[in-house]
Amino acid sequence: MTPLRVVDISRDMEKTEALAALAALAQESRLDIYRLLVQAGPGGMPAGHIGEQLGLPSATLAFHLKELKNAGLVGCTRAGRSLIYAAAYPAMNALLSYLTENCCGRPAAGCLPMQPAGADANPAAPAQRSA
Repeated sequence: MTPLRVVDISRDMEKTEALAALAALAQESRLDIYRLLVQAGPGGMPAGHIGEQLGLPSATLAFHLKELKNAGLVGCTRAGRSLIYAAAYPAMNALLSYLTENCCGRPAAGCLPMQPAGADANPAAPAQRSA
């Protein structure tokens, strides 16, 4: 099994790393898989559960997980006979930092996500989006 490739957020993300991550996410099934893994938390979820929840055949799922893994966005560990996939949060944060660097002509720390008026400020319950 390939060791988890993690982007070091303590340094600037390279353009090639950002392009690889964005390319991996620029496909509907991979974006759905990634969002599901982000919502699952650091413990991740078994590949079989991902496929069941998203209705993906195992060969298709394996292909998309490989692409996300190669881009450094997910990691994989073995638990008995199961492969557990989890979002690589440092890579996600590095990509967000790269995208918001010098946002509006100032440091990224000054660019907070906008919330609609009256939106629930509870980040623990991410909103579901329709396809």
